Amino acid sequence: MAERCRQAGAVFLVNDRADVASLAGAHGVHVGQDDLPADAARRLVGDGVVGVSTHTREQVQEALQTTADYLAIGPVFDTTTKGRDPGPVVGVSGVRDAAQATDLQKRPLVAIGGITLDQARALIGAGATSVAVISDLLAPDWRTRATDYLRVLRAV
Repeated sequence: MAERCRQAGAVFLVNDRADVASLAGAHGVHVGQDDLPADAARRLVGDGVVGVSTHTREQVQEALQTTADYLAIGPVFDTTTKGRDPGPVVGVSGVRDAAQATDLQKRPLVAIGGITLDQARALIGAGATSVAVISDLLAPDWRTRATDYLRVLRAV
């Protein structure tokens, strides 16, 4: 997978497992609150990308004290992708709060969780650098849906 992504010019991050990311030759890893801490993940992936999930203002502040390259905040809206207990939603206001903190540190902020095309523009307007989308791309014509996202987000 890592090699195919390289050939296509895409970035390949492994979720949760810095050891697997390192062994697979991935570009980096994204860790959650119950995974290896960001700085420990950094030791495994070296100059690779390290991202960290946050869910509260406190977690954002803690993540900003690490070597993480970017932060994710969420779930922004209700989501079924993360199983039975994705945690409380942070909403647009949670994204705005996190964006203010990350902007001071000049780190990208990814909004994640229950995001649809209609909401993506508002999240970028609230300060998210980008959005992570799963369910809304699982349409029968996913290529058209992905193109719709690119069109809308480029216009912001």
